[in-house]
Amino acid sequence: MAAEAGSGGGGVVKHILLARFKDEVTPERLDQLIRGYAGLVNLVPSMKAFHWGNDVSIENMHQGFTHVFESTFESTEGVKEYIEHPAHVEFANKFLPVLEKALIIDYKPTAVNNS
Repeated sequence: MAAEAGSGGGGVVKHILLARFKDEVTPERLDQLIRGYAGLVNLVPSMKAFHWGNDVSIENMHQGFTHVFESTFESTEGVKEYIEHPAHVEFANKFLPVLEKALIIDYKPTAVNNS
């Protein structure tokens, strides 16, 4: 069931973060940070799912972004609760300073029916 794009606060919302980490971030530190990010799904009730991955595109259009993080929420209000949640605030204070650059976008998925 697809949510109407741009409609109110209800309906599934995907929170996408594209990231490039600073060169000095070690693989061990990166692993720690990713585990911390993934752990938020157990600490923030409005966060329903979390996925992440490295850029593997052959098109070379990543603009320097190397990682993508996707969180799923049931509404825009859920995203707001997440942003304000103490566990997220504490995590963000550790995560954001190690980023070279970031891009964050929230969207409501809309299915296309071609039948």
